[in-house]
Amino acid sequence: MVGIDAAIANAFRRILLAEVPTMAVEKVFVYNNTSIVQDEILAHRLGLIPIRADPRLFEYRNQGDEEGTEIDTLQFQLKIKCSRNPQAAKESSDPNELYFNHKVYSKHMTWVPLGNQTDLFPDADFRPVHDDILIALLRPGQEIDVLMHCVKGIGKDHAKFSPVATASYRLLPDITLLQPVEDEAAETLQKCFSPGVIEIQNIKGKKVARVANARLDTFSREVFRHEGLKNLVRLARVRNHYIFSVESTGILPPDVLVTEAIKILMGKCQRFLNELDSVPME
Repeated sequence: MVGIDAAIANAFRRILLAEVPTMAVEKVFVYNNTSIVQDEILAHRLGLIPIRADPRLFEYRNQGDEEGTEIDTLQFQLKIKCSRNPQAAKESSDPNELYFNHKVYSKHMTWVPLGNQTDLFPDADFRPVHDDILIALLRPGQEIDVLMHCVKGIGKDHAKFSPVATASYRLLPDITLLQPVEDEAAETLQKCFSPGVIEIQNIKGKKVARVANARLDTFSREVFRHEGLKNLVRLARVRNHYIFSVESTGILPPDVLVTEAIKILMGKCQRFLNELDSVPME
């Protein structure tokens, strides 16, 4: 983002963290749980599993509604039981050989359509973002049988609804070489910065350093530890150029998340303008 104020950049960051909606497990109906994981802990773990479902396809559930509908709820079932492997070697001590289904993963969560969701979403593939999230460990005879309701929410209400693992920004680095840096000094200078920041050119038989890509710099300030180099380089930042880093949880791609954040900010601005227009002028 170029040419904006820091407050606007921070507004995008906060919206990405707390106001872009997603779908997450809100209610867990435990029919049977004989594992060593308590019901409350199990429900909490299930709630933190990111669900691959586009929240734009759903509505917010009304306050106080106990039963979900096809337009505001996704239903998942987790039903699994551990048993012994009769073919396992007697001397074996490896649980992977001794037992079946002794590890409960997110891949065992299956979507159970509500109402006419099969017709509403004929091509949908609602499932956890990652199949290998470990939920619990079981031993023969233990089982888990739960039903989950996923609803639409925002990170401001609970962190499980946040669509990003992290969202941050930094200013664009500005690196200026005040004097020509040649030969051994050029090689030392190159090692002071992240790979790709400084490149060495061969000019008339001499190795000459130049700034190739200042964007890759992490501002380690290593160059200031060298007496022969610290007065040859000026480090600064471009004050109105922000480099965003958006790490999605996988529910929506980062570019879609940024687009949705822009829409939310535009909606906030429009509501503010409408409030101003509604205020009577004296």
